[in-house]
Amino acid sequence: MLTMVVGLLLFFGIHLAPTQPELRNGLVERFGEGAYKGFFAVVSLLGLVLIVMGYGKLQVMPGKNPDLWYPPLWLRHVSLALMLPAMILLVAAYVPSRIRDVVKHPMLAAIKIWAFAHLLSNGDLASVVLFGSFLAWAVFDRISVKRRAALGPLGARTGGPILNDVLVIGAGIALYMLLLYGGHKLAFGVSPLG
Repeated sequence: MLTMVVGLLLFFGIHLAPTQPELRNGLVERFGEGAYKGFFAVVSLLGLVLIVMGYGKLQVMPGKNPDLWYPPLWLRHVSLALMLPAMILLVAAYVPSRIRDVVKHPMLAAIKIWAFAHLLSNGDLASVVLFGSFLAWAVFDRISVKRRAALGPLGARTGGPILNDVLVIGAGIALYMLLLYGGHKLAFGVSPLG
């Protein structure tokens, strides 16, 4: 559990900087935009690696990851259904589209849906800590984004032709299918189809 928790602390700790404009601007002014972004990327990646390693280790260690609750089988179907809009919103975060304009911050919406869906179908302690942390973070960050009027990965770019919306939906469905039929098992060792 320690490896995963350290990863979560690193990942969310570095992600606190953008939520505090004075801190972020001070770091950029002191070290430069490139150094700030590089350090942010390295610490984020290190945090993600530790999260994945720690979570994976807990899934195969008997007695180290107790079940807090036993989700009924039907919740797996709800989780699978929720993941489709999560993947579409994930793609929408990086493509100027009407979907992005309506949702405002589709990446955070995707993380909230992803985390909630995984909480529904996983009752073990490691899953509750992992997905609960991401859900809490996404809610906190969405409030922070609204307060500081942050624009997201595409900045002020808006709209785009209707073709971009079709592209977002198509790419989101393709990503969903990729994860559903082998990608999730390959990346995380668990098939969402059981």
